[in-house]
Amino acid sequence: MEFKNIHILMLCLVAFFAMAGGALLAPVLPEMVGPLGTTTQNVALLLSVFTISTAVFTLIIGHFIDRVNRKRILVPSLVLYGLTGLVSFFVADFPLLLILRFLQGVGVAGMTSMAMLVIGDVYTGLDRVAAMSKISISFALGSVFAPVIGGGLAMLGWNYAFLFYALSLPFAIVVITLLPETKGPTGTGDHMGMIEAFKCLGKLPIIYTIFMGFSIFFMLFAMMIYVPFMLKSVFGYASGGSGLMLAIPGITCILLASRVGPLAGKYSLLMVSAAGFACVGLSMLFMPVLHSLAAVFLLLLLFGAGLVLAQTAIDVQIIQVSPPASRGGVISIHNCMKYVGQSASPIVLGIILVYFGLDAVFIAAGVFGLLIALITYLMKKRFGGSGSHPVKDTEAPGL
Repeated sequence: MEFKNIHILMLCLVAFFAMAGGALLAPVLPEMVGPLGTTTQNVALLLSVFTISTAVFTLIIGHFIDRVNRKRILVPSLVLYGLTGLVSFFVADFPLLLILRFLQGVGVAGMTSMAMLVIGDVYTGLDRVAAMSKISISFALGSVFAPVIGGGLAMLGWNYAFLFYALSLPFAIVVITLLPETKGPTGTGDHMGMIEAFKCLGKLPIIYTIFMGFSIFFMLFAMMIYVPFMLKSVFGYASGGSGLMLAIPGITCILLASRVGPLAGKYSLLMVSAAGFACVGLSMLFMPVLHSLAAVFLLLLLFGAGLVLAQTAIDVQIIQVSPPASRGGVISIHNCMKYVGQSASPIVLGIILVYFGLDAVFIAAGVFGLLIALITYLMKKRFGGSGSHPVKDTEAPGL
């Protein structure tokens, strides 16, 4: 079956569902404290247990991902994602909700890597960049717009946000029916799964690309978590207004997604990544300095531009530098580190917040982004051909 635009759209929906898994509940957590009979500190575990489960099972699933058909993992993952969300709608017991969220993280682990892996199966060169830009924008939009969706559904009741997850159940039927199987004959009977993937980490292009994936999601969650604090302290914004402001980066994500391919073809994937980190770093660095609503709006637009540039280039880069036979395992490690970045961001920056204040959080995040931009720029010669223009798998050096 020919791979068509409708199939890319289906993969984009998979990516959106996956990234919405955690962010959807963020604005709803305060509303859950009373009905669940728990505390503000404990209710945050509904996010933590989800990200931990996703990170761990991304690696576990990665052990098998290169040896089985893509749909054999994707469809059960969608069903698990939807069923746990649907059951959660009817549950008002906090420990049981924690178990359901843990299981939901297992489903997301099977979804996150699969969208990228199928793109790697089907496309090469600039076509891969164009397709991956759509997947990356879906990841970004899932993170940015999910809080808006969750907050809107929470107006009907604290548990209504869980119904969003149930949309993946009918979607799983669509995937079974319409999405073609893309796995080629790359696997071998003696393939050692994640052992092979971890061996690949000895190559600089692979380990540094994974580090960039960690870094961009560290920056994304720094923006999502601490910009609302700034909006409340400076402008008096409540959660609803902050949620709308957090959707602003999605505007530039949509506008620039189609430009990543041409930019990568002209300047290289690594330079596009460096430019993305520079934009993200500058937006965070100036956030505590320019205290006007118009300035914050422009800085959030700049953040969105950097996010879509960096994330798309990084995701294409990891596909390009990974050996085809171990690509699924390497992508699984890559996606695991994204979730580690999400988890590390509030821990590291939270310490800075306690000791130095909110402005220091933005300055530290901004300096970190600019430092990654500089290092990435200097890495171009170390990457060689694998850091330059998008190529076909057979042209990637050293693979």
